Amino acid sequence: MSSFTVTNENELDKVAEFICKNHLDNKLFLFYGEVGAGKTTLIKKICKYLKTEDKVTSPTFSIVNKYISANNGVISHFDFYRFENIDEVYNIGVYEYIDNSKFCFFEWPEVANEIFTNKYLKIFIKVNNSKRIINIV
Repeated sequence: MSSFTVTNENELDKVAEFICKNHLDNKLFLFYGEVGAGKTTLIKKICKYLKTEDKVTSPTFSIVNKYISANNGVISHFDFYRFENIDEVYNIGVYEYIDNSKFCFFEWPEVANEIFTNKYLKIFIKVNNSKRIINIV
């Protein structure tokens, strides 16, 4: 496990760099944390490091966003916050996205635990006053 404490958004660059330098052998990245913890912001930093050509935004309402990386192909970014059960995950065609993406980033993955059987990385973000504690497992 690796742990980081960040006090501002710019410090997330080192976390994104660490993830990209040490964990790109994973395909699935699971992001845990309360509303406003910084899951999407960290994903933006990772996508910047991966040189995505698209603007990275929260898929809260679209459920999934796809980005193109010049070096890595398709990246799929999911937000399962509004999902109540695993059937909703299956209904969006989640396996098709996984099969056709180099990397998949999942916010609020708890509802879909049973689909994460491939190699994955868990990233936990905890808010503690004005700090974020990020644990990578």
